[in-house]
Amino acid sequence: MSKPKFYLTTAIAYTSRKPHVGNTYDIVLADMIARYKRMTGHDVYLLTGSDEHGQKIEEYARAEGIAPQEYVDRVSSEIRAVWDSLNVTYDQFIRTTDPRHKAVVQKIFKKLYEQGDIYKGEYVGKYCVPCESFFTPSQLKDGKCPDCGREVTDANEEAYFLRLSKYSDRLMAYYEEHPDFFQPESRRSEMVNNFLKPGLEDLCVSRTSFTWGIPVTFDDRHVVYVWLDALSNYITALGYDPDGPAETYARYWPADLHVIGKDIVRFHTIYWPIILMALGEPLPKQVLGHPWLLFGEDKMSKSKGNVLYADELAARFGADAVRYYLLSEIPFAQDGSITHESFIAKYNTDLANTLGNLVNRSIAMTNKYFGGRVVRPDALEGPDQELLDTAAAAQKDYRRLMEVYHNAEALDVLMALARRCNKYIDETTPWVLAREESSLPRLNAVLYRLLECIRLLGVLLRSFLPATADSIFTQLQAPEELTGWESAMDGFGSVPAFEVGTPVPLFVRIDAEKVLADIQRERESARQEEEKAAPEGVAFLPEITIDDFAKIDLRVAEITDCEPVKKAKKLLRLTLDDGSGEPRTVCSGIAPWYAPDDLKGRRIVLVSNLKPARLCGVESCGMILAADDGEAAKVLFVDGVAPGSKVR
Repeated sequence: MSKPKFYLTTAIAYTSRKPHVGNTYDIVLADMIARYKRMTGHDVYLLTGSDEHGQKIEEYARAEGIAPQEYVDRVSSEIRAVWDSLNVTYDQFIRTTDPRHKAVVQKIFKKLYEQGDIYKGEYVGKYCVPCESFFTPSQLKDGKCPDCGREVTDANEEAYFLRLSKYSDRLMAYYEEHPDFFQPESRRSEMVNNFLKPGLEDLCVSRTSFTWGIPVTFDDRHVVYVWLDALSNYITALGYDPDGPAETYARYWPADLHVIGKDIVRFHTIYWPIILMALGEPLPKQVLGHPWLLFGEDKMSKSKGNVLYADELAARFGADAVRYYLLSEIPFAQDGSITHESFIAKYNTDLANTLGNLVNRSIAMTNKYFGGRVVRPDALEGPDQELLDTAAAAQKDYRRLMEVYHNAEALDVLMALARRCNKYIDETTPWVLAREESSLPRLNAVLYRLLECIRLLGVLLRSFLPATADSIFTQLQAPEELTGWESAMDGFGSVPAFEVGTPVPLFVRIDAEKVLADIQRERESARQEEEKAAPEGVAFLPEITIDDFAKIDLRVAEITDCEPVKKAKKLLRLTLDDGSGEPRTVCSGIAPWYAPDDLKGRRIVLVSNLKPARLCGVESCGMILAADDGEAAKVLFVDGVAPGSKVR
């Protein structure tokens, strides 16, 4: 009998920069589900990858003075290295710059155009560069992007549009016919009330204001806009082609589950289903829009200094420790939180004290008292039945929770079983039983039941902590047939005897004070290196008084000319009219976010009495003011104010 298939995907990671630990939750969660489904007898295909086109990529590459392809090659490799550091088992890592993906996206675009589902028009509205998203004024939140809260810019350009409105009623009917389409279910009301009921506006699916994208074959002024490009990866990876069938596609599509962050639910539950409807293809069965991982109470931001990277955490604490934190700390429908302090506390409490201590002392006692071998007992006494009942309940609850992706609750169940085992040791006092010859049969029974619980924990933890589970089975010297799903479901007593190996600590307790001090020293060292590397005239300033501030001469200046600085990745050379009658040259590291033509004629705030500094061979006489929101620099424009005006 063939295995039932299970095709799941992650959101493909955007190649703007290396992903932080919050960005890795997609792949770790999907890998946990994939491992569980494989264990329970499914033919699993897990797809992940990188999203590599768009305006932001083009700007970042230009800032570094390299081609966009070179830029995304590097960042995509970084993404894959982070994924691999967490021991994930994807079947394919797709890149949207893959030639086959690009060719099929072009065919999809042409097919939808020829059948009238895509048409040419003009876009007028608001655009968020970091999110690569268009919005109408009514969709903005406090005048800013409703998804990320950043500033938006006016957009007006020729574009092709997908007729979302044509499929609105059909999509609503699909929601009603498939009540499990959304996970958590609360995401459904958000999509219906905020987007479908007010009326869907047709979706912009091409751009002309940048070139780093997949060209539209019949109109070379346009490139395919990111969402039609990126979302199509879920089918192009399987070999989908509008011109004919593909064996892998026929085998695995429709997707059983899209694993994504809650911020892109709209794209996966409105835009993507409509694209598939227009293509005449089946829709995915379910979309899981998971919460975020915050740093304390805040979103992670490099400007706030609160970004943690999963591969660095894995190098310091181990991949399974990172997996455990991610999968246990983020509830099904609520944001989770991480700091170094909370990570270490959870590591010590759950992994070192509860699980690690249980395994280590149980195997050590088996070696010490019975030469490493215990046999299956017959009778139950004392707290035995309560332990067995806890184990049986854990098996049942684990399966129920895993089937609906409540991974944090499933891990709570397993840790509760481990705590019950530790309590069982305290109740039965093996070290006391070992003193009397007559108590040895009872001691054998106690240790056998502990090892059987540990074996069960090993099986059920395998989806979460694969390396830890392997270590447990190695120490138990368990044959392969005793490490699988069926053996875990057989209940107690399926193992005639245990012959254990040498105990090896699963998790060594962390000296929190020492490690946190080490981390602080590393941060301070990195900060000092940044300060040393800063150009002359750029300093890390201490707290100042109002008298200090009064020494700064702020004036309005108009940018009369602008060009990149040769051999500099981020610098633009600005020629300014500051009202003095003499042109002034200022170098500014804003090339990643602004093209020279976008700045000419704009008026800015200038620090006019800053000591001149030579940057990449150019004397810079001043500094312009800009805000840093963690993703981009935003120049403070004061258009309409005369050059030379003082800013107080």
